[in-house]
Amino acid sequence: MVSARVFERIKKSFAHEDANVETALVLIPLLILFLVGAQLIVATNLRNLDMAIAQGDAASRAISQEFISTDQIFEVGGRIEKIKILVTHRTNSLPQLVPGLAVLLGGNPVTDVVGISVIEP
Repeated sequence: MVSARVFERIKKSFAHEDANVETALVLIPLLILFLVGAQLIVATNLRNLDMAIAQGDAASRAISQEFISTDQIFEVGGRIEKIKILVTHRTNSLPQLVPGLAVLLGGNPVTDVVGISVIEP
């Protein structure tokens, strides 16, 4: 008898939950939209940060003449004077704020930026 009364109370309390279901149906897509927007903002800011770091690395390596194995050096110019250009690459993975978004987009989100500098003689 006691369990039937408890069951009836629970049933009555859930009978008045229509507004909560409607609220959840509105809030869940809104939350997903917010997280996708936040993911885009984070990705853009991290890419800009990586771009600044890659450019700084290229400039410091071009001045100090200390290169690493992944650096690329190109010679540009004519017969009289040739200019050497240093190209550096920087790759980082992005954090995932929306679970499963990377799978839908087809891979692991990464930033791949390039830094370019002229090597001083």
